Amino acid sequence: MTSSPDPDPENTPGLEPGGGVAPGDTPPGESSTSGAAFQEPDLPSRRTNWIVYALVGVVVVLALLLFVGYVVGLLG
Repeated sequence: MTSSPDPDPENTPGLEPGGGVAPGDTPPGESSTSGAAFQEPDLPSRRTNWIVYALVGVVVVLALLLFVGYVVGLLG
């Protein structure tokens, strides 16, 4: 028979009469979380990162050229 993930209140130290814990006490952990682990996703390659940086740079330069052209058009 498998053990219950909830601790037995009679064997749990630090519990108050209502079932809560005193300030500063740490409640007991759940026993069924040892097998669950989050796997990090693979990161994109350096080449992909540089392509994204280049595309963002091109958009910024085009926006600056548009802004400068607008200002020159207002002054000219």
